[in-house]
Amino acid sequence: MIPVPSGVRVWLATGHTDMRKGFPGLALVVQETLKRDPHNGHLFVFRGRRGDLIKVLWHDGQGACLFSKKLERGRFIWPSPADSGVTITPAQLGYLLEGIDWRMPQKTCTRRELPALTDKSVECCRLR
Repeated sequence: MIPVPSGVRVWLATGHTDMRKGFPGLALVVQETLKRDPHNGHLFVFRGRRGDLIKVLWHDGQGACLFSKKLERGRFIWPSPADSGVTITPAQLGYLLEGIDWRMPQKTCTRRELPALTDKSVECCRLR
């Protein structure tokens, strides 16, 4: 997980982005499309056309960091391209990186619904 300092905003670049882009190309998208400074410490998240790959651009004060994640199955939930840029919380970014619908995460079970646990099996509630 990316260590997100307090006060940092997470921006989603809506639509799809050419995932062949690296630091300079994504920083240019931040400047031209989102109208933001890519060196201000905020996180900027981009999604590829197929929806299974995202890249996160972040300047940590010492230099630019570029993180990427590709889902083996499924797609990342993404806002409509009508919005130029959407902000989400760091907690929602955590859900997004796990492939969970960050717009409305829900538990799939409650503790009362869990079967009795044995020493050899451990059950836990998971988010959808």
